[in-house]
Amino acid sequence: MSIKTLGIRNRNPFRIQLGFWNYVVIIAFILIGFFLIYPLFNIFVNSFWQDGKISLENYQEFFSYKYYYSALLNSFIVSTTATFFACCLGIPVAYAMARFNIPFKGLFHILIILTLLSPPFIGAYSWILMLGNNGFIKNFFADLGLDIPSIYGLHGMIWVFTLQFYPHIYLYVSGALKTIDVSLEEASASLGVSGWKRIRKVTLPLIFPTVSTGALMVFMASFADFGTPMLIGQGEKVLPILAYEQFISEMGSNPAMASTLSMILLTVTTMVLFLQRYVVAKKTYTMSALRPPKIIKLKPAKRVMATLLVMAVVTLSIIPQATVITTSFLKTNGPVFVGGFSLESYRQVLYKVPQAIQNTFTYASLAIVFMVIAGLLLSYVVVRRPSKLTSLLDALIMIPYVIPGTVLGISLIIAFNKPPIELTGTWIILVVAYCIRKLPYTMRSSTAILHQIDKSVEEASISLGVPPMKTFFKTTAVLMIPGVLSGAILSWVTTINELSSTIVLYYGATATITVSIYSEVFTANFGTAAALASILSLATIISLIIITLLTGKKDINI
Repeated sequence: MSIKTLGIRNRNPFRIQLGFWNYVVIIAFILIGFFLIYPLFNIFVNSFWQDGKISLENYQEFFSYKYYYSALLNSFIVSTTATFFACCLGIPVAYAMARFNIPFKGLFHILIILTLLSPPFIGAYSWILMLGNNGFIKNFFADLGLDIPSIYGLHGMIWVFTLQFYPHIYLYVSGALKTIDVSLEEASASLGVSGWKRIRKVTLPLIFPTVSTGALMVFMASFADFGTPMLIGQGEKVLPILAYEQFISEMGSNPAMASTLSMILLTVTTMVLFLQRYVVAKKTYTMSALRPPKIIKLKPAKRVMATLLVMAVVTLSIIPQATVITTSFLKTNGPVFVGGFSLESYRQVLYKVPQAIQNTFTYASLAIVFMVIAGLLLSYVVVRRPSKLTSLLDALIMIPYVIPGTVLGISLIIAFNKPPIELTGTWIILVVAYCIRKLPYTMRSSTAILHQIDKSVEEASISLGVPPMKTFFKTTAVLMIPGVLSGAILSWVTTINELSSTIVLYYGATATITVSIYSEVFTANFGTAAALASILSLATIISLIIITLLTGKKDINI
C-alpha cells in the first residue's frame, strides 16, 4: 500500500506556507516593533548617552541632586496615598452597591463611570475654581473668618487623584463581590465570625487579587498623570512634570536627562506591576462560585445610611463636572466670573480654537478606525490561534498600560524627529500615539467577546462550504462587533481626553481640546476653559449612552 493510498501527503518540512493570519501576526510585530519597541529602545540608549559616549552620568546626577530625586519621592507620596484613599472610598461603595438594596444604583453607576472617564486635569481645574487662592468656596469661608487650605500642593494632587481614580477600585471590587461564593461567608458566620470581622477575615482576602489590580490601576494612573500636577503642583515637582520640563525647556532642552527620567518612570511602573503579580501569585484565590450572593434587603434606617454613603462619595466626585458645566454658562470679565448667564464663552471658543475641536474628533476617529480593525484581527489570532508567538504579541500590545503618556511622547519624538521618517510636528505622530496608548482597551473587549462566541458557530459555517476567511468576516466578525465597538468607544473617550502624550507631541496647528483647556487655564481664561471642558464632558456622556445601547446592559464595566 502506497503512502498516497493512505492519504498521507509527503510535505517538505522546509517549505513555509503563510496564510492570511500569519501575515496579520507578522504585520502586527512589525508595527509594534517600529512604533513601540524602537522608540522605547531609543530613550533607553539616549539615557546612557552623554557627550557622544556611553555613560552613567545622567543616572548619577539624578540620584545626586535633590531637585531630581525629590520629584521621584513626591510621585511616590502622591501615588501611594491616593491609592490608599481610593481603596478607602472604592471598597465601601462597591460593597454597598453589590450587596445592598440601595436605590438609584444605575444612576450612581453611570456617574461613577463618568468620573473615571473625564480627564483628571479637568477635575484639578474645577477644584481651582472652588478651592484655589480665589476660589468661591475658599472666599466663602474667608468671609466667615475661616482660612482653609487652598488646593495647591501635594495634598491637592492626592485629593484630586483620590476622587478621580477610586472608580477603578469600585469597578474591580463590585465585579468580584457579585461572583464570590456566598457559602464561604456563611461558613464563617456559622463559626461565630460576623459583621466587620467576617468582611476583614474572609471577604477581603478572597477578593484581594481584584483589589490589588484596581489599586495598581490607581497607582499607575496617578504616578503617570501630567495635567493635575502641572495645574496645582505650585512648585512641587513630580517625575512626569520634570521629564516634560527637561525635554521642552525655555532655557534649552536636555533630551538625555529627559530620557533618563522617562526610563525611571517606566522602570517604577513596571516594577510595581511585577510586584502586584508576585504578591497575588504567592497565594491561591480560587473558589467555585456556585452560589453567588443575593442582594441583602436592609432595614429602612440602614438602607438610608448605605445610600447616603454612596451618594456622598458620588456627589463629591461629580462636583468637578457640575462645576465645569455650570461655570461655562456664566458671564466673565477677564479671568473673573460675574453674575448672570451667557453663551459668550462658547462663542469665544468657536472663534478662538475651532481647529482644536476639529482636530480632537478627527484624530480620535482616525485612531478608532485602526483600533477597530486591529481589535478584530489581533484578538482572533490571540484567542483562536494560541501559541507562544501570539502570547508574546498579546503581551506586547498590553505594554502601553504601564507606559506614562509623557514617556511615550518623548520616545516618539526622539525616534522620529529626523529623516528618513520625520513625524514630529505632524498629526500622524498624534494618531500613532493614540493608537499605541488606547489599543489595549479595544483588545481587551474584543478578546472578551470572542471567548464568549462558541467555536461551533464557525465550524458549522465552514462545514456548510463557507471558506474560513469568509466565515470570519461574515459570521465571527459580525458577532464580535458589539464588544469591539464598546471597547473602541471607551478608547475614543480616553483619546479625546488625552493630555499627557498630546502636550509633548502637538505643534501649533495640531493642538487638541485638552491642550487648549490647559493653555486657557494657564492664561486665566476660565470661561473658555470651562466651555471646552463641557464639550468633552458632553462627548463622554453621549459615548456612555452609546455603549449602553450597544451592550444592552444597565451596568457599564471598563
